[in-house]
Order: sequence, then structure tokens, then C-alpha cells
Amino acid sequence: MKESLKIFSQDLFNALKDLLPIIMVVALFQGFIIQSVPTHLSSIITGLMIVALGLALFIRGLELGIFPIGEGLAVDFAKKGSTFWLLLFAFTIGFSTTVAEPALIAIAQKAASISQGKVDAFFLRMTVAFSVGFAIALGTLRILLGHPVHYYIIIGYILVVVMTFFAPKEIIGLAYDSGGVTTSTVTVPLVAALGIGLASSIKGRNPIIDGFGLIAFASLTPMIFVQLYGIFVYALNPEVNESISIIKQVVVASAEVQQAFDPWSMLWDILAVIKDVAPILGVIFFFQYLIIRKPVAHLKKIIVGIILVILGLYAFILGLEMGLFPIGESIAYQLTAMKNNLLIYLFGFLIGFSTTMAEPALLAIALKAQEVSSGGINQTILRTVVALGVAIGISLGAYRIVTGDPIHYYIIVGYIFVIIFTYFSPQYIIPIAYDSGGVTTSTVTVPLVAALGLGLAENIEGRNPLIDGFGLIAFASLFPMLTVMGYGIYVHYRQSKLKGGRV
Repeated sequence: MKESLKIFSQDLFNALKDLLPIIMVVALFQGFIIQSVPTHLSSIITGLMIVALGLALFIRGLELGIFPIGEGLAVDFAKKGSTFWLLLFAFTIGFSTTVAEPALIAIAQKAASISQGKVDAFFLRMTVAFSVGFAIALGTLRILLGHPVHYYIIIGYILVVVMTFFAPKEIIGLAYDSGGVTTSTVTVPLVAALGIGLASSIKGRNPIIDGFGLIAFASLTPMIFVQLYGIFVYALNPEVNESISIIKQVVVASAEVQQAFDPWSMLWDILAVIKDVAPILGVIFFFQYLIIRKPVAHLKKIIVGIILVILGLYAFILGLEMGLFPIGESIAYQLTAMKNNLLIYLFGFLIGFSTTMAEPALLAIALKAQEVSSGGINQTILRTVVALGVAIGISLGAYRIVTGDPIHYYIIVGYIFVIIFTYFSPQYIIPIAYDSGGVTTSTVTVPLVAALGLGLAENIEGRNPLIDGFGLIAFASLFPMLTVMGYGIYVHYRQSKLKGGRV
């Protein structure tokens, strides 16, 4: 018991340390630039403390429950030797976790409202969920075959770019963003555990080179499938008829929902978290008991871990609603109203960096990368490099909205650089870099980034929120791949130089 409390207290300390950059950014902009004391300051502080507690519980739950059961299933499937059941499990995990993803539901509903029903929220969600299921199955097949991940990813990027020229402009930003909202806080650790467990149990596979990469597939395929969906929808109904008044109502309503916190809704909130986790657990236990036909090892420990994940996620979301979302959205709207572009870019950079450092999905991947590499990849350095990529991406994305440039010019050039960096990067860093693009846009980052993008598109004359407001999440997913591979190239060069010097 003492040892458990000691571990938990260390997790809590690390969570508070991860939240410090966010607190500093908010305090800087609120105190020195906007120059006003936020309302409900005590609620904001309490919310941030609850976020830290949620992060600590979430990390313990991952270590006790999600990681072991994911890796255990992968090993059992490898021993069973049934490719069909393994690929079906991979597809089902991808589909079931995505279809109930709150961020995807919010984006789909917003897109349906903004397009006046042209984009159907249900069919958009089904399209994205199917694409993620397909992606996880394809990524699993890649591990079984032992193919290098970058062949698949580069072909995927080429398809994304080619389809961009045929897709209607109203769907492009949404398609790019859909790739960023599919990888949830619970999905990422489970999928990572599946990939690493599978690569560890197959002879000739390397857990670092072959085990990572599944999340990259889950971020890439939705961009292709949603553009296909857009081509189909707009071909049937070519008349574009958006309503700016409807867009404003959607954005304002979403901001009001975040700011109105009702303590009596706590029970419904925790039930909502359980509902999000339930499909994942249903799939896991169905395959474990009916297909593998083997009891779960250390079941009590696994159950405790799952309960901690649920409680941690609930506390994390509750704290965000109390503390971070209201003040973050308030600052975003106030800055866009001030018409100071440099302050907007600076806020985008700093909020991108600070929120990414506190992102649970990234923390899970970084911890797993450090564990698999036996400490060769430092989780703090990896997270810092990823956070730098997000910061650059969001500030550049904000610049794109201000100038009114088409999004696909930036994204295409970015993908060209990803392909070039892939050629020069050491092999072990490539799958982790690709995965980094998918884990940066999750629980913390998506709402703030979406609010900033739509706020900018609303307040700048001549911008269309449907065409210009979406896309920031795509920037936040793209640039971490470049910074992580850039870091890998630098480390490899430095090590080669040191070895050469010794000779």
C-alpha cells in the first residue's frame, strides 16, 4: 500500500509539472495582454488541480489495466496463429472506439450544422469509424508481413494529396481535421499495446521499428475516406449554400455549453465516460473469452486499472470544463477581436506547446516508447519535441487563416517534407514520428484549437468558417512528424560524429 501511494504521489507531482506550462501561458495572456482577472478564478484553479489528479489516475490505470490486457491479447493472437481473427479484432477495436469518440461526434455535428445538412453527421461518423477500423487492420497486417511502415504512409499521403485536387473545397479542411480527432485518449494506449505486443511476439520483428505506426494509419485513412465522402455528397448536390448566421450560432452555443458547469451533471458525465469506454471493453472481453477462450491473467488488477482509467478520464474532463476550456476559449475570442495578428500567432504557439505537454495520449505513447527502447528514447525529450511541432503547426495554421491561403498548399508542402525527412531519418524513429502526429490532437488540444480556428474565421473579414475555420488540427498533426524525425536525424548525426571522432 505504501509503495502504491508513493508511485501515485510521484504521478501526481509529474502531472502538476506537466500542467505548469498551461498555467503560465494563461496567466501571461490574461494578466499582461488582456489585462483582466478571469471570472470564477477559484473554480479555474480547482479545475486545474482536478485535471492533475485525473492525469495521475489515468497513468496508473494504463500501467495496471490497459497496457497489460492489450499486449496480452496480441501475444495470444500471435500464438493462436489465426490471421482472420486478429485482423477482425483490429478492425473492431478501431471501429468501436472511433464511432463513440466524443471529439468526432462534436466535429460531425458542427459540420452538419455549418453545411446545412449537406454533410450528414451520422454518415460522416460511420465513414470515419470504418476508415479507422480499416487502418488498424491494415497496420496489423503490415506488422505480420514485416513491411516498413513508411512505404504505406507515403503512398497514403500521395493519395491524400491527389484526392485534394478533386475534393470540394468545403470538405478539405474537415477531412484533414478528421484524421486528428479519431485517436482518443483510451484508443491510443490500447492500439499501441496491441502493436508492440504483436511485434514482440513475432520472431524477426522489432518492437520499436515494427510495433509503432498503427496510430499513424488511424490518422491517415480518415483523410482519404472523408474526401471520398465529400466528392460523393457534393457531386449529388453541387449547390453550395452555407449560412454564416448558423455557423455563429453553432460556435457560440458550443462555447456556452463549455462555460456552463452544473455540479448535478457529474453522474451523467461519469456515465458518459463509461459509455465511451464500454465498446472497447466489450470488444476486448468478447475476443478474450469467446475467440481466444482463455481467462484474463491478473483479472482483479486489470479491473482496478480499468476503473482508474475511467475515474482518471472523468476527473480530467471535469477539470478541463471547470478550468481550462472556459478561460482558453475566452482568451482565443478576445485575441481575435483585438485584431493583433502577432499576438494570435504567439498564443497559438504557446497554447499548442503547453496543451501538448499535458496531453494524456502523448504521455501514454512516450512512456511506452521509453519502456520498449529500455530508456534509449527519453519520454520527456520526445514529448517536448512533439509539443514544439504542435506549436509551430498551430501558429502557422493561424497565419494561414489570417492570410486566407488555401489549406492544401501548406499540407502538400508539409507532406513533401515528411517524405524527404523519412528518407534521411534513422529507422527506429520513423514509426514513432508518424504516431506522434496522431496522438497530439486529443482531449486537451482539439477543443482549444477548434475554438481558435473558428474564432479567427468568424472575426476576420472575408473568411468562411466552413472553408477556413477547419484545418488547424491538421497542422497540429503534421508538424510533430517533422520535428520528431528532425530530432532523430540530429541525434543520429551527433552519434556518428562522436564515433568518428573516437576513431
